[in-house]
Amino acid sequence: MKKLYLPEGGLIRKEENREALSSLSALERAMGSGRILEGTVTLCDSDLRLHLDLPCAEGIIEADEVLYCRAGEDRKDIAVISRVGKPTAFCVLGIEHRAGRPIALLSRKRVQEKCMRDYLLTLSPGDILEARVTHLEPFGAFLDIGCGVSSLLSVDCISVSRISHPRDRLRVGMTLPVVVKSIDRATGRIYVTLRELLGTWQENADRFSPGQTVSGVIRSVESYGVFVELAPNLAGLAELRPENAADLRDAIGKRVAVYIKSILPERMKIKLVLIDIGSSAPDSEPTKLSYYVDLETTNHISHWIYSPPYAKKTVETLFDPCD
Repeated sequence: MKKLYLPEGGLIRKEENREALSSLSALERAMGSGRILEGTVTLCDSDLRLHLDLPCAEGIIEADEVLYCRAGEDRKDIAVISRVGKPTAFCVLGIEHRAGRPIALLSRKRVQEKCMRDYLLTLSPGDILEARVTHLEPFGAFLDIGCGVSSLLSVDCISVSRISHPRDRLRVGMTLPVVVKSIDRATGRIYVTLRELLGTWQENADRFSPGQTVSGVIRSVESYGVFVELAPNLAGLAELRPENAADLRDAIGKRVAVYIKSILPERMKIKLVLIDIGSSAPDSEPTKLSYYVDLETTNHISHWIYSPPYAKKTVETLFDPCD
């Protein structure tokens, strides 16, 4: 089912999409079957109609066919205008000839309604789906979870290691797997989470050993120490020495070398020593995400326990089924 409702951009380079747009007869067959296609918007006119230069015709999406709005939502003009230059999903409503030219009447809204009805609203918390990052805000990342339908990945659900902004972890345009966190069936809003795919404390800690010197990113500076991210779901604490305090005032987000002093699973703690603070540099690229779930064979998780079984504190996520 998910292969039918990919984030926008997932179909545009596929041979079957190109074939369906190659001739009017192929486009008519796609119209008859209600098939989802993709093309790139080249123009938004003064009436907020979107124009697509298809191989066999000019495509037009009327303003009221551009965007599916959930209950209580109003269409925002920026959501229409911002489609220019981007791959856009659509179905074919009809084909007309105007001044001797074929015009394909298209709808993105109806594709999104179908995606919601036949796919997204059939999901349950714990289901894994593919998403594409479309926009970043301080409070979270907006994702396309199918045919341009948006979902919020809040900043606290991006990773266990705390970040100040989603751009510390994500980039617009990147594709990533996410887990359905909750579904508000009254409004059609779907919320997702990522951190449950990035490994438990032990899985991440097993990559390191005491005595190693490794690279990390300073995430916060507290009165009692400096939190340094070793992996998206793992951070250690380095002692804050008075002689280093001045150098660390503007160090958040910078990459630095750290010496691993000890690893304490029962307390979920890693003690670090900062090395060569003066040469730390901004972490210009997000840390590469490593997934600890076989995404080829796993499409659902029901329970995730971050903490080791012998830890004094339990950190877990229980994905409750929808009512």
